[in-house]
Amino acid sequence: MTVNQPSPGQSAVPARRRTVLLAACAATLALTVAACGSPTPQKTSKDGFAQSAQTDGALTVWVDATRLAAAKQYQELHPEVKLDIVSYDGDANGSNYLQTKVQLFNRTGKGWPDVVFSSQNNEVTWAVDAGFAAPLDKGLIPAETLGQFAKGANDVCTVDGTLYCLRNDLSQAVLWYNAPLMQQFGYTVPTTWEEYQQLGEKVAAEHPGYLVGDAGDAFTPEIYLWASKCGANHITGPKAVSVNTGGENCTRMATLLDGLIKNKSMSISGVFSTEFSKNQADKVLLMPGPAWYGGAVFKETLKTPEKTIGVAPIPQWKGDTSPSTGNVGGGTWLLSQHSTHLKAATDFLKWVTTDNAYQGEKSPGFPAYAPAAEVWLKAQGTAGYFVGELGALKDASSQVWPGWGSGQFSQESVWAATVKPGLTQGQTIVSLLPAWQESIIKHAESNGYKVSS
Repeated sequence: MTVNQPSPGQSAVPARRRTVLLAACAATLALTVAACGSPTPQKTSKDGFAQSAQTDGALTVWVDATRLAAAKQYQELHPEVKLDIVSYDGDANGSNYLQTKVQLFNRTGKGWPDVVFSSQNNEVTWAVDAGFAAPLDKGLIPAETLGQFAKGANDVCTVDGTLYCLRNDLSQAVLWYNAPLMQQFGYTVPTTWEEYQQLGEKVAAEHPGYLVGDAGDAFTPEIYLWASKCGANHITGPKAVSVNTGGENCTRMATLLDGLIKNKSMSISGVFSTEFSKNQADKVLLMPGPAWYGGAVFKETLKTPEKTIGVAPIPQWKGDTSPSTGNVGGGTWLLSQHSTHLKAATDFLKWVTTDNAYQGEKSPGFPAYAPAAEVWLKAQGTAGYFVGELGALKDASSQVWPGWGSGQFSQESVWAATVKPGLTQGQTIVSLLPAWQESIIKHAESNGYKVSS
């Protein structure tokens, strides 16, 4: 200890005052020591982020209704893990429920789930900046495991080169068809959009009431316009998007849809609507749609009998040598940076996205993890529900067009608010393309995006 003596020019501190000062210093030192004796828990920097102190306790997992079965299965197979399963809407249709709750948790400093499923592919556009999503490729998930996800599957989870979520399933669009009806009517499954349009015209003339598709859902643009390489939603940077609904790839698909809607070979009811199930369920000849249509739409919703539905590649424009398709959903799993049960959370995350017990044998959709996808395809083939080979699903998994991104704003919400009402009023999609573009731009700019066209 160094003691500073007063210089000759300084006045010496009186003894009584000196005693008071020493007592005050002693009291201050006592308070400081007491404070150090019960420090605030410190975070540890590891695996690319500052980790909270780890504790025992229940692992909190948020899932939607469909993924509830996965969480329950994990609990059955891992009885030693304390699991608190919370069911929520999964951010369906861009509800932003998760983001709203995380904002609340950030303010209160508590409440974050350890692991959460989202039906949306755009959660990392806000979850990283909000300090919620933990990086997964900095030590939590082995590179060997990450390398076995389908090509491009986790692109929607990557921000500035770092992975912040894992894709649950792929929702690549294919062409579903009613094999017995196609044979009965003497039709061939179309391979080009031109053939598809011609078949729709023949169906309207020869078998009125039967359908070659549906354009009534909020995700319609993700099936048809995305597959057509329409440049309506090209995310070019973290906060940048190019929007052009007037390009040829947009207008020719819109024109095709308008023609089939007009001749009534394409419905605008929506495949999950009561009207569709009641009046059109047995009238589906063809149906472009995502991988999960096989189970969720045909088997579960429309109750289409087994040995009826087959799957083929989605049509391509004649002369286009680069096959492309769209994507409807798929969903992602995120792990919270705030988790105090990181080991258990990581184990659950890895299991639910890669293990054959769920992804290979139970998942309702095409797994994003390639080894599980192979098991899933075999299981679907031997189950006996579908007709013919299912190879088109595997092929399409690597053909999703990268020019349509997953921005923070919901394209489904934009379409539902802008185009769907016009369709029900008899307007054409072509006539609504400018309004669609204007609405996309407004939603993008309201979320801080710089927009170009």
